[in-house]
Amino acid sequence: MSSKVTLVGAGLVGSLLSIFLAKKGLQVEVFERRPDYRKIGAVGGRSINLALSDRGWRALKKAGIEKRIKDVALPMRGRMMHATDGELTFQPYGKENQAIYSVSRAILNEVLMDVAEKEHGVKFNFNQRCEDVDIKEAKATFENEEDGKNNERQTIKSDIIIGADGAFSSVRGHMQRMPLFNYTQYYLPHGYKELHIPANEDGSHKLAPDALHIWPRHSFMLIALPNTDGSFTCTLFLPFESDKGNKEAFEKLNTDKEIMEFFETHFADTIPLMPTLLDDFKQNPTSSLVTIRCSPWAYEGNVCLIGDASHAIVPFYGQGMNSGFEDCFYFNEFMEKQLEENDSINWKELFSDFQDERIPNANAIADLAIQNFIEMRDRVADPEFLLRKKIEAKLHEKFPSRWIPQYTMVTFSHLPYSYALATGKKQEQIMNEIMKKEDIETNWESLDWEEIVDKLHK
Repeated sequence: MSSKVTLVGAGLVGSLLSIFLAKKGLQVEVFERRPDYRKIGAVGGRSINLALSDRGWRALKKAGIEKRIKDVALPMRGRMMHATDGELTFQPYGKENQAIYSVSRAILNEVLMDVAEKEHGVKFNFNQRCEDVDIKEAKATFENEEDGKNNERQTIKSDIIIGADGAFSSVRGHMQRMPLFNYTQYYLPHGYKELHIPANEDGSHKLAPDALHIWPRHSFMLIALPNTDGSFTCTLFLPFESDKGNKEAFEKLNTDKEIMEFFETHFADTIPLMPTLLDDFKQNPTSSLVTIRCSPWAYEGNVCLIGDASHAIVPFYGQGMNSGFEDCFYFNEFMEKQLEENDSINWKELFSDFQDERIPNANAIADLAIQNFIEMRDRVADPEFLLRKKIEAKLHEKFPSRWIPQYTMVTFSHLPYSYALATGKKQEQIMNEIMKKEDIETNWESLDWEEIVDKLHK
């Protein structure tokens, strides 16, 4: 008899993992607090369009759905920087054919749920709030929040429970009551608000569609990612409150006049592109940005956390979804290893292997994401930073396997995040030394490239 799996959360990670589980012959039932937005439509205002990169694509390919997602994704081959005077600067992400892909969270989630449900027999239950989890008995109690059915409860007993229910996970909340469970959460002082650039009348994009657009303004920034319908989903990242270092803040943008003056000062070139700016700004919520770390991710062979439930990160490396999909990839790898060695799965051993592999890398990408926020808002428009990038690109061109830029390691490889973090720190130290040279701006092309690379591998 196949194992019965209760999976809490039908978001991106939960839906993808349900496909991997069902393909192994397991009986999978998913419980989701929200309604089925395939029927009612997705709620806008909180999306932050997603950037699919190599780690995410590898997981989707393993699940057999890479082609379907490629059909609804747009390649972004670099950053397009927008200066306050309107000047544009394009920074390629990697080599000629390397790109990250903009994809709608809602469309991606719908495809994953449809594949899981229609092709692999996964049962989805919506409007089900996880009210209680018995960690020791692998039981979960759900309350029906659908109109007219409030207070209807059911308790599900299964072989394992997997919590894929996001940053404020109910499953993790119950695990936190166990002894020796470590948990931290850290909020950035910045929040975010979604805005919108519609398509031209002929359906074309108003900005270059093959780039991630950034308006860096030191303590805050605006970004825009393209959609297949010709529109852009924009996100403003701004401190909640002002202080000595941050004069601009959401708390100061309350009236139409204050909002328009803010955009006229900092993002004037976007105003003609956003006819619904004021309505979007006032109607869409201002959301927070949190980093969550915890350990362990599992209890015995009964319960395991995955994705944001175990390691929520801020979105500035575009790796939140990719790291969650990579969780699913490795979870599947450990299932396949178990099934190769036995006729059944030893869940306790699998959970142990899974968290040993993923926790160090989840902590690393959390650090990298916060680090990249500073780079995106502050450094990308700095001439010294641009020169650093030129030097790194030349090093990578000359020694492609010996000097890999940190962004390339994170975005265009499957190297562990922990390796990318540690190697990036060493690269940063070397680059700091190089940039101290008096004639670096004029003579950087005459650097001793081999000597630089040798320093990295000492």
